[in-house]
Amino acid sequence: MPVLRYTASADTTIVNAFQPNLTTRGTGANAGEADVMEVFSIYGRQASGSQELSRILLKFPTTSIAADRTASTIPASGSVSFYLRVFNAPTSKTVPTDFKLVVAAVSQSWQEGIGLDLEGYADLTRGNTGANWMSASDTAAWSVVGGSYLTSSADLFKEQTFANGLEDMDLDITPIVESWLDSTQENYGVEILLSQSYEAYYSSSTGQNTGSIINNLSGATTSYYTKRFFARGSQYFFKRPTIEARWSDVTRDDRGEFYLSSSRAPAADNLNTLYFYNIIRGKLVNLPVIGTGSIYVSLYSGSSDNSTPDGTAMLLYNGSTALTGGYVSTGIYSCSVGITSSTTITVSPMYDVWFSSSTEYFTGSILPKTIDTGMTLLSERYIIDITNLKNSYHSLETSRFNLYVRNKNWNPNVYTVVQATPEGLTIQSASYRVYRVSDGLNVVGYGTGSDLYTGLSHDVSGNYFNFDMKLLEPGYTYAFKFAFYDEQIKSWEEQVDSFKFRVEKSNQ
Repeated sequence: MPVLRYTASADTTIVNAFQPNLTTRGTGANAGEADVMEVFSIYGRQASGSQELSRILLKFPTTSIAADRTASTIPASGSVSFYLRVFNAPTSKTVPTDFKLVVAAVSQSWQEGIGLDLEGYADLTRGNTGANWMSASDTAAWSVVGGSYLTSSADLFKEQTFANGLEDMDLDITPIVESWLDSTQENYGVEILLSQSYEAYYSSSTGQNTGSIINNLSGATTSYYTKRFFARGSQYFFKRPTIEARWSDVTRDDRGEFYLSSSRAPAADNLNTLYFYNIIRGKLVNLPVIGTGSIYVSLYSGSSDNSTPDGTAMLLYNGSTALTGGYVSTGIYSCSVGITSSTTITVSPMYDVWFSSSTEYFTGSILPKTIDTGMTLLSERYIIDITNLKNSYHSLETSRFNLYVRNKNWNPNVYTVVQATPEGLTIQSASYRVYRVSDGLNVVGYGTGSDLYTGLSHDVSGNYFNFDMKLLEPGYTYAFKFAFYDEQIKSWEEQVDSFKFRVEKSNQ
């Protein structure tokens, strides 16, 4: 399951804004137990040139992320992306538009606190635990008021634009998270603030920060008030701030869709990817001799009774009779294979033999197909079924779902009418999403970008995907939807069918 979420372990809002009397600033206020967080900038409310700011502090349990990486639950660095997801909280107050928020790695330890008041800023820490505008904790001041954060590396300083002000934050902060995991930086969390040009202008007589005021000569002379997000204490399960790990685990095994080379097809379409799964006692394990190294693959015609490989290895697309395959993940190896156009296939099936030196590890069978010479385009409408869908799942369950797909316009003829079920199709590029049935909330969206974290795999049996029910709040009914990539229009097309299931809380 290539999506994992890690909910924030601490959050708070810190401000230098004036209290309602417009005389005293709430720089000692803490909001660690509030169910929302807030970012804003106010210019000139108290006096000409006055500055009032609000910023957010967030921390996440990177020990959990590190443990999942150690257990190979998430991939190594370079093969996974980490996104900061913080969700818009509706408010009756004015919402700014056309602004940028910065996410920066915090440079010192801070405390969450127990304050609640985001209106009058009356919940002062007064020596108790909790960060505020001036202090990171009850024992340490910020090295720079307003929260100390790293500015030395652009990788630790990320930015997102908000056009209408109601957007969620969905920002790739992979370099920040990886710096915590490899101990390049200590995990003190992140700070969310308006970028410098959107925070209010302020100039002191000395050109430096004056007490609680941030000197900002490049700041704005207009206000951006106010952007609110749900905090980790929110009652809404899917609105709590998270770091979301995303990666692709798509396996496109062409054993069931192996096409012979054709002069009509581009070179990439004449290659077929085959996989070898080394399963020992029900588990995937690396080959002892090979480990994560190379393996070799040759193709053979079958014997006279089509039972075993026979004769000499076939001539492959690169002019050799053996290709080098590679390591994919624990116990899984793959190789891209194509047959030269001059090779004549007389016996079916073909056999793929996986070996190293003189040791053969696996022999598989292939029923090759020829590229259709007809002029008919592929149908854009399909009948879909999840063949192993259950009515309900428990919240700690991870399940594999198998898809059956056929063209909607399938018409049996005299030869096929006796078949109870037509042969299924394999969709080369498919993705899923999950929504909550009661309100249509999109819980897991289509991950069709470079991460392809909701992509479907396929093998000789058709399309499939794995899903971890821990992503879903128990006690609700959800549904899967699917989108297929249409090569004719170069676009993803959502399919009509929905597949409902319920998630119940596990007793474990």
